Amino acid sequence: MSETPKSAAAGKPDDNAPNFVDELVQAEIDAGRTRLVTRFPPEPNGYLHIGHAKAIITNFSLAKKLPGAHCNLRFDDTNPANEDTEFVTSIQEDVRWLGFDWGEHRYFASDYFQQLYDMAIRLIEDGKAYVDSQSLEAIREGRGSFHVAGTNSPFRDRSVAENLDLFRRMRAGEFDEGAHVLRAKIDMASKDLKLRDPVMYRILKVPHHRTGTEWPMYPMYDWAHGQSDAIEGVTHSICTLEFQNHRGLYDWFQQQLGVVDPPRQIEFARLNLTYTVLSKRSLQKLVAAGHVSGWDDPRMPTVAGLRRRGVSPDAIRAFCDRVGVAKRDSFVDVTLLEHAIREDLNATSPRLMGVLRPLRVVIENYPEDAEESFDLALNPSDEAAGSRAVPFCRELFVDQEDFMEVPAPKFWRIFPGNEVRLRGACLLTVNRVVKNDAGEVTELRATWDPESRGGNSPDGRKVKGTVHWVSARHAVDAEVRLYDRLFTEENPLGHDDKDFLEFLNPASLEILPGCKVEPAVRDFAPFSRLQLERMGYFAVDPLSTPDGLVLNRTIALKDSWSKVVGKG
Repeated sequence: MSETPKSAAAGKPDDNAPNFVDELVQAEIDAGRTRLVTRFPPEPNGYLHIGHAKAIITNFSLAKKLPGAHCNLRFDDTNPANEDTEFVTSIQEDVRWLGFDWGEHRYFASDYFQQLYDMAIRLIEDGKAYVDSQSLEAIREGRGSFHVAGTNSPFRDRSVAENLDLFRRMRAGEFDEGAHVLRAKIDMASKDLKLRDPVMYRILKVPHHRTGTEWPMYPMYDWAHGQSDAIEGVTHSICTLEFQNHRGLYDWFQQQLGVVDPPRQIEFARLNLTYTVLSKRSLQKLVAAGHVSGWDDPRMPTVAGLRRRGVSPDAIRAFCDRVGVAKRDSFVDVTLLEHAIREDLNATSPRLMGVLRPLRVVIENYPEDAEESFDLALNPSDEAAGSRAVPFCRELFVDQEDFMEVPAPKFWRIFPGNEVRLRGACLLTVNRVVKNDAGEVTELRATWDPESRGGNSPDGRKVKGTVHWVSARHAVDAEVRLYDRLFTEENPLGHDDKDFLEFLNPASLEILPGCKVEPAVRDFAPFSRLQLERMGYFAVDPLSTPDGLVLNRTIALKDSWSKVVGKG
C-alpha cells in the first residue's frame, strides 16, 4: 500500500496562503530591526526544481522588505565529487529567470575554506575539537541512538598539540582518505544526536571545480554552512524542516566561536507536489538512467524543465504565493500548479491555429490559383495584442478529430452534408469523402459559401460547429511534443516496497511529426509561449531550427486528469 499524503487539497486558487516567515520578519522590522540579510545556498550538484523556486522566492522577497537589505546567492560547494560548473551556471540562470538578482552578493563556501580551517584550529586549541582515527563505520556505531547513549572515541582525549599536528598534516595531504576526521567535542550522551561529536572535516582527495587540488580535505555541511552565514553577516538562515534537528549544532558552533549577532535559523515546510518527485537524488536517477532527456526535459519539475515546457516565472511565483510558507509538511495537489499555469497563459498567450493530426480538405468551388487572408486577433480579450493575417486558399488542413464520417450524437463539427464554420474564414460543407485502398480517409471534398467571408452567416442561418484550420499552401511543418504528468501515482516515493520508477507514466510523452501550423508561428522565438486554439498551450522548443519547428505542449486547455481519476 502506498503512503497517503498528509494533505492533497488544492486550496483556494484565489487566495494567497499565510507566510509565517514573512510575518515573523515583518514583526522584527516593526520592532526596530534595521539590518536584514538572507541567503539562498544551493549545492551545485544538479539543477534547481520548483521546491528550490519556493525557497528562492521566499528568501529574495524577504530581502525587499527593508531598505539596504539583500539576499546572498551562496553555493555550498563542499562536496566536489558531485559538483560541476554546469550546475553553477544553470542555478544562476534559474534565479535570474525567476526575476531575482543577487547583485554583488554571490559567494561560494569554497571562498571561506581558509577561514573555516582557521576557525577549526581555534576550536582545537580551545579543546572543542579533536582528530579521530576511527573508521567512519566505527564512528557511526559509537554515536548510539535516541535510546542509547553514544560512546567516547578512544582518540577523544588526544592532547591539543597532537590534534593540531594531525590536523595540519591532514591539511598537507599526508594521509589517505578515511585515515582521520576532525570531530567537534561536544557531548556523546546528548539527547540531540547531532551534538554527539559531529564530523567537521573528512579527507577527500578529489579535485574541486574552483580550488583544484589545493585542498585534500573538505568541511562537512553542518560546519561550513553556519560559519559561512556568519562570515557573510546573514541575519536569517531560512531552511526547510529537515534541518530543524541541525539547529542546536548550528547555534553551538557560533556560540563557541563567539559570533556577535549570530544568524537566526528558521525552518519552513518544503514543497511536496502530488504526481511529482522533488528529491534531487531521484531526479538524478531519472537523468542518469535515461528516463528523461536531461535535467531540462519538459516533464521534469526543474526550473529549466518548466521553462522549456512553457511555464512562465509569473505562474511559478503566483503558485508559490498561493501555497504560502507553512510550519508543517504537507502535499500540495499538482492541480493548483496547473491552475496557476493555465490562468497565466490564458491572460498572456497569443492565439494561433495549428492542426496536430492533419486531414486535407479541397474546396472545389474555390479557384485553384487564388488566395486571400483573414485578419484575426492574436488575443480576442486583449486589443493591445494586435492581430495577424491568416492566409487562405483552395486546399486546407483540418484536424482528424474534427471529422466523423458517421457522426455521434451531438457531434456538430465536420461530417458529410453538415455546414461548419472555419474559424474567422467562412462557412464550409463537406460533400465527399476520399479513401485509399485500405478504406482510410485521405481527403475531404467540400464547397464554401463565398458570401460568408470572415465566418459570418450571410442570411443569419445557424451553424453550430466551428473548427480551426491551416492553409495547406502556407502551412509550416512542426513536430509537436505532447507532455503529460511523469508519474501515474500520487506519491511515487511513498512506497517502501517499490521503486518510484515503477510508477513512471508510459504516456508522459507523445511525439507528433508532420503537424501543420499557420505561418505566423514561425516568427516566435525559442521559449515563446502561445495557444494553438482548441489544442492547448505550447512553447517553442529551444532546439527548433528554421527548417525544423518543434513545439512543446505546456498544458491542455482543460484538466483531463480529474476525469480520469473520477472514473477509477
